[in-house]
Amino acid sequence: MNLDDFLKKLQEVGTNAGLKIMLALVILFVGIKLSKWLIKLLQNGKAFNKIEKGARSFITSFIRIALYALVIATAAMCCGVPSTAFLTIFTSAGVAIGLALQGGLSNFAGGLMILFFRPFKVGDFIESDGASGTITEITVIYTIVTTPDNRVITIPNGKLTNANIINYSSKKQRRVEIIVSASYDSDTEFVKQTLLEVAAGTKGVLDDPAPVARLKEMSASSIDFVYRVWCKTPDYWDVYFDSMERIKKTFDEKGIEIPYKKVDVNIIKE
Repeated sequence: MNLDDFLKKLQEVGTNAGLKIMLALVILFVGIKLSKWLIKLLQNGKAFNKIEKGARSFITSFIRIALYALVIATAAMCCGVPSTAFLTIFTSAGVAIGLALQGGLSNFAGGLMILFFRPFKVGDFIESDGASGTITEITVIYTIVTTPDNRVITIPNGKLTNANIINYSSKKQRRVEIIVSASYDSDTEFVKQTLLEVAAGTKGVLDDPAPVARLKEMSASSIDFVYRVWCKTPDYWDVYFDSMERIKKTFDEKGIEIPYKKVDVNIIKE
């Protein structure tokens, strides 16, 4: 090959390479712009905005990464990079990340289940695996709970999805139940009527379902009554403590004895 042929071949190769690079740059520019437009279109959708905030954030991030990866792969293939190379890279990376982040992937999967099945949401008061408090944040990896005494607990989502969860905020109403003891000398109907009077005078107690006061058990040293009233979920503790205080005060006023353990001591003189 003489010099002229070499230069011509070099020019041809350079022209082809330049055209491929220019095409790749155009694909990158247009692809990224189009990806941003599609993401913005998704975010403005009414159906999308009805999804939990944490789920919206995750979906947006996932779609953005997937679109950008597709754009970059398309641009690289236009430059002559074989598609099998990208497939091999993605597969190897997926295996390596999966082995390195087994615990994290478990929490990630748990976060997806929480975000889509929604056993609880931000603002709910839950109890799970010995921890209880108000949900302040839900991410795809962990859930943040603030306890009533203002401690912050970070719970991995994988642990939450494999544990029993009590959601105290899922219903609009809750039942307050208190066991009240009275002496065997007390009149049963009088005690029941007194408890119903306490319920009627306690702020936050609902009329429907109606309050209930019934004899529950006859124990060794007392007769035990169950006091059941319903209230709105946010009023639960106020109704509980107010009822306890009013029961003690009213029993004292009406002369109803609340028994306590007594020990009889007999002294034998020889």
